[in-house]
Amino acid sequence: MQFRSSNLAAGVAFLALTLSIACLLPPPPGAVFVRVRPPAATVEVRGVAPGPEFVWIEGFHRWDGERYVWVAGRWERRPHTSAVWVPGRWRHHDRGWYWVEGHWK
Repeated sequence: MQFRSSNLAAGVAFLALTLSIACLLPPPPGAVFVRVRPPAATVEVRGVAPGPEFVWIEGFHRWDGERYVWVAGRWERRPHTSAVWVPGRWRHHDRGWYWVEGHWK
């Protein structure tokens, strides 16, 4: 049991360190901060991909200056066969929430 609790403690410490570092990352230049936490993602039906070279790009909530608006997900063709989509995400900062755009990697 001692081995498990030391592993658990190490895992918790690692997670805390990772989260604190992520919170310290500077927002991108020109980031727009929103004081209201973004809502949970809307559950969407994907349907069938138009072909094997397509990837589902998840929908997301966009801030329109007054409220969050849902942008529907879509199928998008990979720019090359090994491309991987990195989803956009809302990040928290001491000034509020800001959006990090998704991109191909």
